[in-house]
Amino acid sequence: MSHGVTKLDPTNCMPGPERMPPLAMDAMDDAQKAAAQELINGPRGAVFGPFIPLMRSPELMNRLQKVGEYIRFHSALETRINEWVMLIVSRQWTQQFEWCMHYPLALKAGMKQDVLDALAEGRRPKGMADDEEIAYDLCDELARTHGVSDETYRRAVEKFGERGVIDMVGLAGYFTTVSMVMNVARTPPQKETTVTPLSPFPR
Repeated sequence: MSHGVTKLDPTNCMPGPERMPPLAMDAMDDAQKAAAQELINGPRGAVFGPFIPLMRSPELMNRLQKVGEYIRFHSALETRINEWVMLIVSRQWTQQFEWCMHYPLALKAGMKQDVLDALAEGRRPKGMADDEEIAYDLCDELARTHGVSDETYRRAVEKFGERGVIDMVGLAGYFTTVSMVMNVARTPPQKETTVTPLSPFPR
């Protein structure tokens, strides 16, 4: 089953109507307007995804988006591993916006489609590259056990270095936070997506 080509009605991806839709600029207070303008002026260029519900708390959004900016654009991890970790967390939380956004970016960065589709189905993917498998094991074990074994830690440090491991854990933590925010807010995927949404998980 491909998760990269099916047309999608984004309104059918979430378990109910969107709770925190976009705010019109004229409905924002001064702090919200300033936070929105900072996003627009930054590398993202718009208020979208998690920043729509986070706009309800503009100071929190400002602080989180700076973490996200580092994680997305300045991390020690290469883009392919960054995108892979984002999808692992998206699958853990069944986060539709992030899955639909980062699935094509992961393919573009060099991830294999069959690996991504196995992840979507809740299976441990076969055929992962060595660094992809190490990242998967760290993120999976951390989510399940709230820690990692000495062997998992050793392999991750040998492959990514201490900075890379911390950036990976920070990436997983940041995407866990925004996944929780969007799941509570029922933020739908972008309307133009062609990615098949995730099925409920676990199932």
